[in-house]
Amino acid sequence: MAKSKPQKARAAAEGAWGNQYVQRIVQDDELRDNVLAALDNARDAYARLTNGKSAAKVVMEDKKFKKDVKQAADALNKAGTALREGPKRRRKGGFGKLLLLGIVGAGLAVALSEDVRNKVLDALFGKEEEFDYTSTTSPPSMPAASGTPTPTASP
Repeated sequence: MAKSKPQKARAAAEGAWGNQYVQRIVQDDELRDNVLAALDNARDAYARLTNGKSAAKVVMEDKKFKKDVKQAADALNKAGTALREGPKRRRKGGFGKLLLLGIVGAGLAVALSEDVRNKVLDALFGKEEEFDYTSTTSPPSMPAASGTPTPTASP
């Protein structure tokens, strides 16, 4: 039984998906960006080459054409190098995460522990002087309370 066109297309797509280079292009953003930059620059260079002037004159004298070709070549070189070397392993913010965890842990320790909070405050502002207050004056004496009210002047 012959395969229909959709079945052939599906088989080709599944076969391509298993290709390691296709996987790299799908997964690696930097590689994909380099390939796209190379294509864009090559397209611009081709447009300048076919704009009606003689090809020899464009190749020899057109600075924008030369710049586009050079950028396309650089981007293809980077893409080829990335394909040969394999994916870059990216660290997941090791030192930054450790620093953030230390700051959060110190903040929680200060907020939750009175002993740590006191030590931090003593280190920042110096030790407090602890003292007991004793009055040197005696409270005023109150008149003796008697059972009769004191007369008030009435107008």
